[in-house]
Amino acid sequence: MVIDPDEDFLAWADKHLRTPTTDILTLTDSQKALDAYLAKRPDLVIAELHLAPLGGMELLKKIRLNDPNAMVVITTAFPPTSAVIEAMKLGAYDVLRKDALPYDLRPVVDDALAAGEQIRATPHPSRDDPAGLPKGETMIGRAPAMQEVFKLVGRAARGDAPVLITGESGAGKEVVAGAIHQFSRRSGAEYIALNCAAIPENLLESELFGHEKGAFTGATALRIGRFEQCDGGTLFLDEIGDMPLQTQSKILRALQSGEYSRVGGNDTLHADVRVLAATNKDLEAAVASGAFREDLFYRLNVVRVHIPPLRARREDVKPLAEFFLERIASRKGGPKLRLSEDAISLLESHSWPGNVRELENTLYRASVLATADVLLPKDIPLGAPSPSSPPALSAALKTLQSAAGEQPLIPFIEHLLAKQNGSDKPSSNGPN
Repeated sequence: MVIDPDEDFLAWADKHLRTPTTDILTLTDSQKALDAYLAKRPDLVIAELHLAPLGGMELLKKIRLNDPNAMVVITTAFPPTSAVIEAMKLGAYDVLRKDALPYDLRPVVDDALAAGEQIRATPHPSRDDPAGLPKGETMIGRAPAMQEVFKLVGRAARGDAPVLITGESGAGKEVVAGAIHQFSRRSGAEYIALNCAAIPENLLESELFGHEKGAFTGATALRIGRFEQCDGGTLFLDEIGDMPLQTQSKILRALQSGEYSRVGGNDTLHADVRVLAATNKDLEAAVASGAFREDLFYRLNVVRVHIPPLRARREDVKPLAEFFLERIASRKGGPKLRLSEDAISLLESHSWPGNVRELENTLYRASVLATADVLLPKDIPLGAPSPSSPPALSAALKTLQSAAGEQPLIPFIEHLLAKQNGSDKPSSNGPN
């Protein structure tokens, strides 16, 4: 549907856009256009900003209220900045200047029609969908490696032994620590997470053990530390590989005997605290280089839980994405966004160097920028695709391997290249 007060423009648009599979409906009256839209539901609306009796912005608003996935492109001679911003805020697919339409209109129309087709092809989730997660579920993973992590979490939750959680940044170490506490006998007591890398070295000891009044400049009152605050509960020390050596020795004492002293104090205090620690560093290498105490490492490494990176468990990408979209919708108070099949493929092909945290942040940005309730690949802000398994490359390699049969793939490709260059002689390593 094209709506414009200029009959000559409507004639040009009809001629320029009509194809054997694309019908064009042209109107000059915006109220009649709204009635026609509600009756016929065209796949795409192209509307001039200056219309009557309803202005283009008002028409856009009414169309989107009736259909949140409506594809609407606004055109005008010289769109004011405020109009461009307002149109995109209301969910316009694009805003185009009329002098650029001979070059820009056809690509935008093709993209918008393709996007609309993907949205219509994306099914609505069923209430009986087995992929749905129980309410309150936060640990998500279908990959065999993650199932082993969950089993280890269950075993670790039975006792009070220290647990060392390892894995790359953003892999979900804090979620695992929270689950160990949640399923332990201490679940009703305090749980405190402390990032050792985020606290200056001269304040970390005070943060952990507290300080007496006058212990140092600025210590104007007695302050209890995390150990004292967490008595009977669980203390999670994230990024423990960044803890200074001096503080490490005091943590070791507290782990071994439960005893500690406040900074500037003489009294020996006692606390019953279970310590969970996490790091993305190689602590064995840190021990070898003298950057981490060997005795503390062995005291923490009673139970070891390693979380594999997201790129090693691609089957977890979709359920994690669904979980984050559900959480985003709950926080924003709106409907949950759906993922098109192409969007899922894009997410699964990405290498995720930032792991689960990067996936969550990516989906949050996509939810802010999306103009429909279905996320398409164009809505998902990613860096370069994963070099390990782009879908097109994977498909090509499978085809080549099938053609090669039992032969090694690289010599077979060399053989094909030799034939393409006009030589029937493969390389010395090529097939006969």
